[in-house]
Amino acid sequence: MIQAAGAAPQRADAPYSHFRVGYAIEAEDGRVFAGANVENASYGLTNCAERVAVGTAVAAGARRFRRIVVVTDAAPPSAPCGACRQVLAEFGTDLIVEAVGPQGSRRWSLVELLPVGFGPGDLAR
Repeated sequence: MIQAAGAAPQRADAPYSHFRVGYAIEAEDGRVFAGANVENASYGLTNCAERVAVGTAVAAGARRFRRIVVVTDAAPPSAPCGACRQVLAEFGTDLIVEAVGPQGSRRWSLVELLPVGFGPGDLAR
């Protein structure tokens, strides 16, 4: 997982922020899907590495996931942004998120990163 996520930043398209992110998500069946961030001059249209990988996984039929690895050059290692946390929560808040950087790693459950997220249950209210 760390190797797959670690290779992805080299493929990132980050001409504006120069903040390259690699990401890997492991499906329940063991398949690993990687993603890299893809920036856009219209900043709001930028796709984070997490959402690129989730979209690839979903397109391949994966809907249940075990863990997530995000790799950046940041110290301390960066967690997924708020929008990505919300997208990931659609697939379960029990996911383990590991952030890896040049000076080590950090680990959280998704529910720790998004303690009161919006989900399908909120739509039924």
